[in-house]
Amino acid sequence: MANDNNTASIGFEQQIWAAADILRGNLDAAEYKHVVLGLIFLKYISDKFEERYRALEADDDDVEDKDAYSEVNVFFVPPSARWSVICEAAHKEEIGTVIDDAMRAIEKENKRLKDILPKNYARGDLDKRRLGNVVDLFTNIQMIQHGTDKDILGRTYEYCLSKFAEQEGKRAGEFYTPSCVVRTLVEVLQPFKGRVYDPCCGSAGMFVQSADFVRNHSGNIGNLSVYGQDANPTTRKMALMNLAIRGIEADLGGYNADTFHNDLHPTLKADFIMANPPFNLSDWNDGSLNNDQRWKYGLPPSGNANFAWLQHMIYHLAPNGKIGMVLANGSLSSQSGGEGDIRRKIVEDDLVEGIVAMPGNLFYTVTIPVTLWFITRNKKQKGKTLFIDARKMGTMVNRRLREMTIEDIAKIATTFKTFNNGIFEDVKGFCAAVTTEEIAKQDFILTPGRYVGIEEQEDDGEPFEEKMTRLTGELSEMFNRSHELEDEIRKRLGAIGYEI
Repeated sequence: MANDNNTASIGFEQQIWAAADILRGNLDAAEYKHVVLGLIFLKYISDKFEERYRALEADDDDVEDKDAYSEVNVFFVPPSARWSVICEAAHKEEIGTVIDDAMRAIEKENKRLKDILPKNYARGDLDKRRLGNVVDLFTNIQMIQHGTDKDILGRTYEYCLSKFAEQEGKRAGEFYTPSCVVRTLVEVLQPFKGRVYDPCCGSAGMFVQSADFVRNHSGNIGNLSVYGQDANPTTRKMALMNLAIRGIEADLGGYNADTFHNDLHPTLKADFIMANPPFNLSDWNDGSLNNDQRWKYGLPPSGNANFAWLQHMIYHLAPNGKIGMVLANGSLSSQSGGEGDIRRKIVEDDLVEGIVAMPGNLFYTVTIPVTLWFITRNKKQKGKTLFIDARKMGTMVNRRLREMTIEDIAKIATTFKTFNNGIFEDVKGFCAAVTTEEIAKQDFILTPGRYVGIEEQEDDGEPFEEKMTRLTGELSEMFNRSHELEDEIRKRLGAIGYEI
């Protein structure tokens, strides 16, 4: 199996997923996603609260002092919302109402959570018996591990998001980008410090991985400022919950909004921009955006928003900023609707640092391969672009899903590092540093395969004449065998009255 947090063993993830399965027969994936993720959130903050409560109690401090919780980044849970109350009501008809009231009480006491927690557990189509069984299951799961992995819920949350994405198929694209894809962007960009922005943030995976990167390299996540927005109201709430359990402060604007028509961060200049925008989004411009200042390199066609997303991000890029984004492969070569001219101008402006062709089957939503674009202002290697063909990388973890391994991701990140440090060497079939003049000769098509060439085959040491004699002999045997099979087929058909 791929060595990746996407499916990393976290001890009790199968128990959590079992909770989702209890509700599976009652709700579709899109619905029970919010039910289960909401309960995960509620149980976790309850456990964290109880842990802090016991510590205060042991020190004879005021256990109901809200400041005693906020000072250590723990959400205050009022008496009516504590898990003991929910547990006691697990098999009562009013369990849904008890949970809804708990969510409201927690939001009231914690302004950061205002209007983001799900409060639809009392609705009639949610089987209360099954809901009570889920509460029982959660009661027996300890969501925190003292002194070990403080991020255990975040990982559980991410695991469940990936599982729900698998269940939902195409609809999952709006909220989930595979962990290995996000990590590839993060490891190449290395966002240690500054403003991080995602204009279509989904469930906030880019921000979470950025914070994880900083922590893993002994940095301070307080050095990151996080900005984003999403058009889908429920997806935005998932993002805010995901960030809250990770302890990440973020500005996602005051509401959900379409990034093109209602940019919630109009003056932002970001140091790092990471995004997986909707592939080939059509009908994004009704004509009202034709003269928008973001289209420096040309008006993108209304039938495809790929270069609208790219230009929107370039517009929001700081003088030394970097972009890492996922795009459909068509963006590498398309000439329709003026896309070829836009791509040419972006390359001529020396913004494209690197292009990585990724393997297929990385996404739950589509099986087609995608490309990672890395855009950089003030590139270290002026007039050059790095092309990487990673289509053979990754490991199939099931019949239809592939994951990039930690080693795969490290290889790509190291290749970018050596390129920028000026110690890079082309590797046939994998990577090449290409001048803008060479790209121009290819009509500014950015498909990595055009530049990296074909992987050299290792010489097996067998002399050419001997190899040809051996191969032609083997071919002759195959021909003889095929004739024998042909005769056998004719005999059998003839025996039942069919002549050929």
